Amino acid sequence: MINTRELLQNGIAELGLNSTGHQIDSFITYLQELMKWNKAHNLTGLKTERDIIIKHFLDSLLFAKVLPEETSSVIDIGSGAGFPGIPLSIMNPDHEVFLVEPKKKKAIFLRHMVHHLGLKKTEVMDKRVEDISEVQVDAALTRALFSIKEFVVKAEGVLNNDGVYILSKGLNVKAELENSMLKEMAIRDFQLPFIHDLRYLIMIPRRNI
Repeated sequence: MINTRELLQNGIAELGLNSTGHQIDSFITYLQELMKWNKAHNLTGLKTERDIIIKHFLDSLLFAKVLPEETSSVIDIGSGAGFPGIPLSIMNPDHEVFLVEPKKKKAIFLRHMVHHLGLKKTEVMDKRVEDISEVQVDAALTRALFSIKEFVVKAEGVLNNDGVYILSKGLNVKAELENSMLKEMAIRDFQLPFIHDLRYLIMIPRRNI
């Protein structure tokens, strides 16, 4: 049986991030609730504690490695069971975080987690991002849900003029970059702790589009 606290602490440290005991407690609560709800609602295809910690929690925290220092608000588009938004909110409770998830059962879970974890600056929006007009943020985030071109169009209305689009991609990133037709972007690659799967974080400043 894995030591979830140790896995979380070591994984976050391997990413070069600092965590408090309260933050680790929040991740453990999140893990327990996600596994409980997943039995009835199929919120994620990952079933083991180890997989959820590495491939959801730590994967989400890769965004913290590339967020501009001046960021104070982010929107997680296609949040699903809360990734990357809730892990980022746990680690940065002073940031405004908007979780966009149009599927009702997932939005219900997200509201439950936001309340359960006391994430006071995190809000769930159960609508499509194209229908949101009341929010403007510093960074728009998504994990492998949209193509680069599609995401830039969808998130345009919620991003500040000086904001940045950030996408997480897997090994198929090269072909997608060739098809995107966008020249002004930065790419950083990371290995996930413990399993060393590669992730590519793509940053596109809105002013360069």
